[in-house]
Amino acid sequence: MTEFDKREEAFEQRFAHDEELKFKATARRNKLLGLWAAEKLGLTGAEADSYALSVVMVELEDSGDHDVAGKIRKDFAAKGVQQSDHQIARTMTELMARAVADIKAGK
Repeated sequence: MTEFDKREEAFEQRFAHDEELKFKATARRNKLLGLWAAEKLGLTGAEADSYALSVVMVELEDSGDHDVAGKIRKDFAAKGVQQSDHQIARTMTELMARAVADIKAGK
């Protein structure tokens, strides 16, 4: 194997690792976001966990932060919860940082 091949393989492995971490962090962020939204919606216990799972599934089905935020916005509107799009986006950003830190810490 040439030096170039070794470097290419290392790059591909790093890319795959980074994508896996991104996937895990996004799923964790969405679960935390779902629990945050569930609290705002007045859900507790199993209902809150189920709602959080539904938020995670939106990302897996539609693959996009916009879809996740849209689901929460729609659910908030249906229940009369007052949260701006900016607040939802800010919470998503904060929870992503927390999810990344948790994964790096091995949690």
